Amino acid sequence: MQKKVNRMLTVKQKKILDYVTSSANHHGYSPSLEEIASHFGLSAISTVHHHVKALRIKGYLKKEKNQPRGASPLERTSDSVEIPLLGFIAAGTPIEPIENPEPIKVPNNLISKRGDYYALKVKGDSMIEDGIWDGDLVVIKSQQTADNGDTVVAVTEGGATLKIFRSKNGTIFLEPRNKRLENIYPQSLEIRGKFVGLIRKN
Repeated sequence: MQKKVNRMLTVKQKKILDYVTSSANHHGYSPSLEEIASHFGLSAISTVHHHVKALRIKGYLKKEKNQPRGASPLERTSDSVEIPLLGFIAAGTPIEPIENPEPIKVPNNLISKRGDYYALKVKGDSMIEDGIWDGDLVVIKSQQTADNGDTVVAVTEGGATLKIFRSKNGTIFLEPRNKRLENIYPQSLEIRGKFVGLIRKN
């Protein structure tokens, strides 16, 4: 029986795919593994190769025969599914509902058949080091639990926020991905969902 491939992208995979796609569109050819590593400030080519291989397996990149540049973008179908856009999320404030929210279309690869999903529009720059920018739409899988290192929608006594869930030596805290900001150590915490992908609005 053929194993089904999980096509969801991590933040790092999405950033590399965006770079390969934009570079290929601009230059007419894809960047080499060395060029990708240099662009992202990585010293290990093996790390880039790992992400590129994952993108090939998931069907986002294709291997070019007799070409030294590794992989090029793969044309994908426009298959999509609708999920509700519930509102805006920013650090330390409640989720701000959108008046008369309408469903938005997201690529099928961001959604698995199991679970409920929704989208939120990001306000602020607390997650920019993970490639999540102000104005991005984040796709969230609705759930009430989280593993250490998951990016989650969390509700604390200060409101709702998108942060990395951390548990260390019995202490639970929320980590921003912006070196200018400090960790949040909540008195109360409720997990509302796990980040599974993003859609960049240009």
